[in-house]
Amino acid sequence: MTTATALGELTGDYVLDPARTRIGFTARAAMVGRVRGRFEVFEGSARLDGGSPSRSAVRLTIRAASVQTRNTKRDDHLRSGDFLDADAHPALTFTSTRVRQTGPAGFEVTGDLTVRGVTGQVTVDFGLTGAGHDQQGTFRAAFTGRTVVDRHDWGVRGARGLVGRKVTLEFDVTAVRRS
Repeated sequence: MTTATALGELTGDYVLDPARTRIGFTARAAMVGRVRGRFEVFEGSARLDGGSPSRSAVRLTIRAASVQTRNTKRDDHLRSGDFLDADAHPALTFTSTRVRQTGPAGFEVTGDLTVRGVTGQVTVDFGLTGAGHDQQGTFRAAFTGRTVVDRHDWGVRGARGLVGRKVTLEFDVTAVRRS
């Protein structure tokens, strides 16, 4: 699916397949190692225009309390007011404002990311990794993406000196076409 004709086959409305999608992050911890985590509860939709990718749009909502790093104490701390403040700000959201094709199967998706009630612009580099009909005849499209953000830009300042400011957001997305 790397030609303009093949991209045209992607046109449609999609929802994320939560069983086949991973939304994760990596951050430096104690300036030596890395902490890897993911969000378990999210929903998203997209309107893809394969013939004119700039007319595509993406929306994503992540439940802050669903953060998981395989360490209960750390997860509770990440949910606290030091980090995500999940009680006061239960959702992280992303709404695209621009989609730009950067190569045969590459895209930059720029949009507004809201964390802890603070909205800032981010650009995520995505690559189309596959598309087609599954065994049940449902059309699916798969993408991987990543971007690096400075958590301080969203007021996430907990654990000064113990956790790096830069956080890599990682997306391994499968979307199911609805129409």
